[in-house]
Amino acid sequence: MRRLGDLEAAVMDRLWVRDRAVSVREVLEDLNQDRALAYTTVMTVLDNLHRKGLVTRTQSGRAYLYVPVRSRAEHAADLIAGVLEQTADRTVPLLHFVQSLTPQEMHRLRTALDASTGADLAASDGAGNAAAPPPAGPGPRRAAARADTTAVSRTTSRGRAR
Repeated sequence: MRRLGDLEAAVMDRLWVRDRAVSVREVLEDLNQDRALAYTTVMTVLDNLHRKGLVTRTQSGRAYLYVPVRSRAEHAADLIAGVLEQTADRTVPLLHFVQSLTPQEMHRLRTALDASTGADLAASDGAGNAAAPPPAGPGPRRAAARADTTAVSRTTSRGRAR
C-alpha cells in the first residue's frame, strides 16, 4: 500500500474523525477552513480514494456519501506491513523501529504482545502447548488487499486497461 498524497491524507483525516458517512460538500467545508479548494477537486480526490479501495460510497439522492474502508490504525498497520514486505529480513527494521519508541510506547507494545501471547496460549492443545505461530508472509488479508489494489491500478478512471 502506498503512502497517501497530502490532499488525500487531509481528506482521509476528515473521514476518519467522523463516525458516519459524509458528503463531498461536508469534506469541502471542513477543508476550506484551512485552504481554499474547489468542490470538483475534493470530489476527484474522493473518487480516486474510492477507486483505490480506501473508501466506500453510497448514493444519497444526487450525491455520494463516503466512509473509510479501514480505520486510521489499520491503514497505518498496512503501511508498516508494506514496508516490511520490501525487506529480506523483517527483524532488522522492526528492531530499529522498537528502539525509536518512547518508554510509554514500549510499555503499551509490551502489554499488547503479552496479551497476544496469552491469546495464543488460550488456543493451546489443552496440555499447555501453545498453538503454532501463524505462517510467515503477508497472510490472506494482505494478499487479498494487494490483489484488489493491483486490479485497481491496472484500470483508468474510465475502466479501460492501461
